[in-house]
Amino acid sequence: MKIDSHQHFWRYHPERHPWINEDMQVLRKDYLPEDLEPLLRARGFEGCVAVQAEMSEAETVFLLQCAATHPFIKGVVGWVNLTEAGVGERLDYFGSNPLLKGIRHIVQDEPDLDFMLRPDFQAGIGCLAPYGLCYDILVYPRQLPASIALARRFPEQRFVIDHLAKPPVTGQIDPRWKRDIQALGSLSNVFCKLSGMVTETPKFQWRQEDFYPYMDVVMQAFGPDRLMFGSDWPVCLLAAGYNEVEDIVAGYLRSFKPAEMQAVMGLNAIRFYGL
Repeated sequence: MKIDSHQHFWRYHPERHPWINEDMQVLRKDYLPEDLEPLLRARGFEGCVAVQAEMSEAETVFLLQCAATHPFIKGVVGWVNLTEAGVGERLDYFGSNPLLKGIRHIVQDEPDLDFMLRPDFQAGIGCLAPYGLCYDILVYPRQLPASIALARRFPEQRFVIDHLAKPPVTGQIDPRWKRDIQALGSLSNVFCKLSGMVTETPKFQWRQEDFYPYMDVVMQAFGPDRLMFGSDWPVCLLAAGYNEVEDIVAGYLRSFKPAEMQAVMGLNAIRFYGL
């Protein structure tokens, strides 16, 4: 079973999506389940995981409504304010919905490199496991040391690194990024998504083989049982179409065993998120 572990839906509004700037004209429109479903079906995907792109509870409600009315959306990674003293009440409210599989905060935009080490944020993270919720870590390479400390602090909590932590795909692998990825890979409670790579290329120009050294690093760190494919659609459209994004990962996996390819392309997402 093929599952896209990472994509987004939105009704575009400039105030709610300020990160979509004027250089991203292709993203300045609505992207809804009916736009994605034919792309998934054409490539043999059984479903997907919808991930928040806006830090609001309204976003979580919107995604859960999408999933309730479109069965191909197998789960939702939403948002609640993990730094709020009343986070337990909000998790009580949302946690009763079986379609909510995880929580994400857009940590990459936090100016404090140690945001995830704040006591209030960690208190919120500590509330997730009783609800069976995963946590998606969205960071840049400079925020990986805090990610390592967080994952070590909560060994019973399931974490996944989104987009390989967004290393610049320039052909020059940063040894610090590699070191930190290896440290995360040594922790059994951490997974990693093969996603978001095409938008980290210079001027969105790339060849498939440009990504292979980066995927080598995460494959060696996490192994085929803790990696999962994600398209990052529609953000990927800045640099590549849906089919091209899948072809990058599928092309890389051709040298692996069929069972390992099946794990990365869907089975690991099912296991990690409990789909």
